[in-house]
Amino acid sequence: MTTRRSIAIAAWCLLPVALWVTSLPDNTVSAENKKTILEHADQIEGGEKAGPSGTAIPYRSAVGNVKFLHAETTLECDRATDWPDSERIDLEGHIIIKDKNVETRADRGVYHTDSETGELSGNVRGRVTGDSLTIKSGRAAFDQHKNELWLFDDAVAWQLGRQLSGDSIRVHFHEVGGKKKVDEIQVFGHAFLAVRDTLSASPALHDQLSGKKLTANLDDNSRLQKVIAIGKARSLYHIYDDKNQPSGVNFTSGERIRMFFAEGKLDRILVTGGPLGKEYPNYMRNDPEINLPGFRLRDKEKPVFAP
Repeated sequence: MTTRRSIAIAAWCLLPVALWVTSLPDNTVSAENKKTILEHADQIEGGEKAGPSGTAIPYRSAVGNVKFLHAETTLECDRATDWPDSERIDLEGHIIIKDKNVETRADRGVYHTDSETGELSGNVRGRVTGDSLTIKSGRAAFDQHKNELWLFDDAVAWQLGRQLSGDSIRVHFHEVGGKKKVDEIQVFGHAFLAVRDTLSASPALHDQLSGKKLTANLDDNSRLQKVIAIGKARSLYHIYDDKNQPSGVNFTSGERIRMFFAEGKLDRILVTGGPLGKEYPNYMRNDPEINLPGFRLRDKEKPVFAP
């Protein structure tokens, strides 16, 4: 049987205090020790539920316009359920998790208050404000201490005319001037990078790189420094003469392709492991048949966030 006790807190919600602690019995003080503060909720529900072994497990739920503060992290959702003995909060509905300038949204999730880690699922999307990175996936996991965000199940990331996609993506951040910036993106499984060719007008053309694994390193201005593709690597990039006039398209393949950039522009390329290459004539630059297998622009899937 499930015992359920509802407590109306409509009058208390106006006070910026730790309601999560004060509105329930003494066996629910773990949130105070972890400095998890419930800033707002429409109502609180609490009591005990029968666990798999039949023992009573205490629980408490904040329902409606829920907002938590935990260190520098803000959590918002429709419903949050705390299991004091497990140091976790289950989140449901319209989840928004913010850490400085990193924002992630989903339908369902779990937040571990002791390790500041979590897992999200259902329409996962996010952004890094001030860094132009936007992401989407089926599932995600994050670690605030390691500054990592993992994306799973058909993951896609967009940033400054670039699109990265694959089975999973790892995004790593570092702090610059008190803000988080992306310094490395790794893509695993069906890894693909498409970069808008800024010298082409209409139609838009994209330089491309694919492999089983891809690692992109970025500078503090979010420009590419180095990209490495490993495992049946392939590249396709557009060639220009010294007057920036189009002169053809280069295709290269090998076990490993390394691209190096200077101020965001391709400077040199190294291919190892059975390198092969060819050059398409200039008249084929707009021919979709020369695109690498798996090339697909997904701008229509890019999440849109309110200002």
